[in-house]
Amino acid sequence: MSSIRQFQVTFDCAQPERVARFWCEVLGYVAVSPPEGFATWDDYNLSLLPAERDSWFACTDPSGAGPRLYFQRVPEGKVAKNRVHLDVRVGTGLVGDERLATLQAECARLTELGAAHVRTLLADDENESCITMQDIEGNEFCLD
Repeated sequence: MSSIRQFQVTFDCAQPERVARFWCEVLGYVAVSPPEGFATWDDYNLSLLPAERDSWFACTDPSGAGPRLYFQRVPEGKVAKNRVHLDVRVGTGLVGDERLATLQAECARLTELGAAHVRTLLADDENESCITMQDIEGNEFCLD
């Protein structure tokens, strides 16, 4: 029998701390503490060579239930649709108009944080409504 493995979700991005703090707001996560020996992230970054500063950031679920999110700076920008994306489960157990209203309210909250609404897929005979969005650097995610 195989064992269950813990994992983290890694985001390639231009501004790791900015994107991480956005996702903290989306998911209720918290930023990880700065590396051992440093009181703040600013202290840590100042200890690095200029080219290495602000190259990564991470956040975690304070309850310990969700995966760690890791954000790493990459030189290239986003050029294509994500092959993997997060579904933020804000409408679980809700159906019809109640579900759509909940998704739309969360969409409005996240838009104020800098996310972009891409499209709303309305319920049909097989699926409930969901909303496709982009984070502050254009990475797609869904409100489900």
